[in-house]
Amino acid sequence: MDVRTALKQGIAQLREAHVPSYTLAAELLLLHVLGRDRAWLYAHPEAELAPPDAQRFAALLARRAAGEPTQHLTGKQEFWGLEFEVTPDVLIPRPETEHLVEVALDRLAVREIRASRPPKTQGAGLLIADVGTGSGCLAVTLAKELPGATIFATDVSAAALAVARRNATRHGVAARIHFLACHLLDALPPVGARHAVPAPFDISPVTNHQSPVTSPESRFLDLIVSNPPYIGRREAPTLPREVREHEPELALYGGEEGYELYADLIAQAAAHLKPGGLLVLELGHDSLPAVRPLFDFPAWTNVAVTNDLAGIPRVLAAERTS
Repeated sequence: MDVRTALKQGIAQLREAHVPSYTLAAELLLLHVLGRDRAWLYAHPEAELAPPDAQRFAALLARRAAGEPTQHLTGKQEFWGLEFEVTPDVLIPRPETEHLVEVALDRLAVREIRASRPPKTQGAGLLIADVGTGSGCLAVTLAKELPGATIFATDVSAAALAVARRNATRHGVAARIHFLACHLLDALPPVGARHAVPAPFDISPVTNHQSPVTSPESRFLDLIVSNPPYIGRREAPTLPREVREHEPELALYGGEEGYELYADLIAQAAAHLKPGGLLVLELGHDSLPAVRPLFDFPAWTNVAVTNDLAGIPRVLAAERTS
């Protein structure tokens, strides 16, 4: 069997199984088996598929037709132009989550310009937290974009943190990301003296439950980003089977309605951000009405919402008042 025939049969099989984006899925699985890129695939349609490769491809097609996500079968997903390891222990990075990175970088630049300071394009001295890091896609991307920043990545799942650590190592930023096993920001004590001058930060390695904060004056974060669980459990029957049956419940469900975690997260962010610090959150498709009022307090200013490419309110950003 040649490559062209194998691909056509794979596409047909996935189409009949009503797999979303069946052509792309078949391509990705065949590329994974062959260890080739898309350019090679279409430049060599008459290349013969070795019997072991044909068998592997057939097995992967059967698993995809049965509902397993393509990313779990290939073990990877692209985000912000970077390749991330993905396992069933972490949420598969979505394209819309890239808006979090865009908004965070834009808001950091605007904050410096408004203060008549040059933008910190390298992130020198910035302290950042990624809450619910999962695969580490946000923490790693921000570490790549802001090579002068120190980042703390938290998650309640030890298995997820293991994946995130491997992704940080893969992209050469592991030395600047500290992984903490905790709920939200529980491993970082609340600020005791918010108006003090931040002291030098202790960036020695930390264990899962050990706080890296050594004094009240060092507990000042410049930026907190989070893509928290925001799907309501009542919505579970409506989810695609790929999501419902194969992605981790801890990363999916934020409560019965889906927005229950936001109140605690926003309260903790207010306690950890320094004056002028930024909070950037991903929103569920219908969570804005429940989340936006949580910022109607003196602690927050410059609240803004960014829509995704589908016009859905996707990112909410706010600034901590002085």
